[in-house]
Amino acid sequence: MKLENPVFCALDTTEISRAIALARDLEGRVGGIKLGMEFFNAQGPAGYQAVAETGLPIFLDLKLHDIPNTVAGGIRAVLPLKPAIVNVHTAGGSAMMRAAADAAREAGAGRPLIIGVTMLTSLDQADLADTGVSGSPSDHVRRLAGLAASAGLDGVVCSAHEIEMLRRDLGPDFTLIVPGIRPAGSDIGDQKRVMTPSEALSLGADILVIGRPITGAGSPRAAAEEIGKSLAA
Repeated sequence: MKLENPVFCALDTTEISRAIALARDLEGRVGGIKLGMEFFNAQGPAGYQAVAETGLPIFLDLKLHDIPNTVAGGIRAVLPLKPAIVNVHTAGGSAMMRAAADAAREAGAGRPLIIGVTMLTSLDQADLADTGVSGSPSDHVRRLAGLAASAGLDGVVCSAHEIEMLRRDLGPDFTLIVPGIRPAGSDIGDQKRVMTPSEALSLGADILVIGRPITGAGSPRAAAEEIGKSLAA
């Protein structure tokens, strides 16, 4: 999935007025926006639709993770909202991911991309060990991404440090969505595996998810413009 503007801004808020204001301010400066479970749990489909009226493509970041039938039902429930992207947890297994992909295809040509979350960018090797997962983060992500591809998902969410490996393994048409993106000099906050926008794009990322460096800036629009300039340089 190649976009003219690969930046999706994460609108991490529960306030509908703030989400709409940010979306309007960023129109023409980002390729899309990401609405997560905070917003969707607080505002529901009606809130989503209010933000969608701004016209920006929306990545609905719900990270669905349940038994296959329930996840398929969750995908069907959001199809009328016409999101550009919806995600599920790859840890749910092949049958769950396949059920999600099959449910999305019921929407036909206008269906959303179904993307698998591999390993959260707030985690590192010590965190994996705490949950009983052996091996490196790269090994873990590689295994889950391969499972997602085999189950028919359109791509995965991964950290910038796995882009090159997954692009090599899974080819040019498998969508790689990369959070944990921080412009040079930005506070990394609670992220542990980060990279600058230009570095991630040069390695083969399709979509860059950037939140606080834009939404926390004095002028979100100006911050988005600066990121756009850095990618065009």
